[in-house]
Amino acid sequence: MPQSNKTVKFYWDIGSTNSYFALRLLVPLTEKYDAKIDYHPFNLGHVFKSNNYVLMDEPKAKMRNRLADLNRWRDRYKLPFSMPKNFPIKTSRALKGAIAMRHWGLEPEYINAIFTAYWENNEDSIGEYDTLAGIALDLGVRPTEFIERCEMAETRQALIDSTTEAQQAGVFGAPTMVVDEEIYWGKDRMDFIETHLQTD
Repeated sequence: MPQSNKTVKFYWDIGSTNSYFALRLLVPLTEKYDAKIDYHPFNLGHVFKSNNYVLMDEPKAKMRNRLADLNRWRDRYKLPFSMPKNFPIKTSRALKGAIAMRHWGLEPEYINAIFTAYWENNEDSIGEYDTLAGIALDLGVRPTEFIERCEMAETRQALIDSTTEAQQAGVFGAPTMVVDEEIYWGKDRMDFIETHLQTD
């Protein structure tokens, strides 16, 4: 099995459709090369606003094609993707939840669970604490403790800092992967990332 000993910084937001596909493709890729994923939740809406970009203002023809293209990705990689009925959503609580789960060493498991809930099971309340607390409970964390940690000042600040760090690193959208300071944007950059992981 090839070894890379590299770290892939993964900048994501649960509200990003392409982050779903990137996560599903990146995890097995990093496992193949024994690389580590460094998860960076960030507020994509804030970054969009900073760049004066509004997703729903995209041309209607592009938006119509978007779902067809996403379904092609679903079929190509045999993923149980399903476009949720409620889109877009507010994601700050889900993002803070990922940071909170670091306390219990469950960040990757939590991220996998919320992406499954929203992008596969159409759980459109994924931005609310009632749903997120249920996911925490499934992972063995008391819901009250989970919510308290999500709302701690240090957790709120950590999300702000992660978003600021993303912008300073040149991140303008999600998903963004960074390896050795080289930026790869989008779910369709896995071939390039694999090539990078193969280098010493």
